[in-house]
Amino acid sequence: MSDLFDDSALARLERNIDEWLANLRGTNSAIVAIDRAEGDEIRWYVRMRGEEKEFTTIWITLGQRTLRYETYVMPAPEENAAELYESVLRRNERLVGAHFSIGAEDAIFLRGELPLALVCEPELDRIVGTLYDIVERAFPSLIRIGFASRFTDDE
Repeated sequence: MSDLFDDSALARLERNIDEWLANLRGTNSAIVAIDRAEGDEIRWYVRMRGEEKEFTTIWITLGQRTLRYETYVMPAPEENAAELYESVLRRNERLVGAHFSIGAEDAIFLRGELPLALVCEPELDRIVGTLYDIVERAFPSLIRIGFASRFTDDE
């Protein structure tokens, strides 16, 4: 089990993440917005413009033991559900630090978590870059499987 961080350690880590995200936004042209969520959780939203998927939003949540991160990949498939689920499970075999999952309303998400002791700027950069890259590479084929009848050979 990972260590439980006290309030002062969490506050330091929260400030570090705020600073890192502010720097990232200034240096990465794909990022269109970084916001903080209001509420009980310490949560950030990193919205990025994509080439294959118009936008990818990564949610980063700071807990007392782990940093959780996730992004919505696509809605529940309208068709070929078994083929789509097999595809994401096979993709999970090659992924490090993240995995595809089925979330609310059977939508497809990409999720992961990291012990707080390992959170640092290079790891945060890896997380955002990895999730963005996986979505950009996987989205075109997944959407064509789950919504096959909406695509024609003319495209």
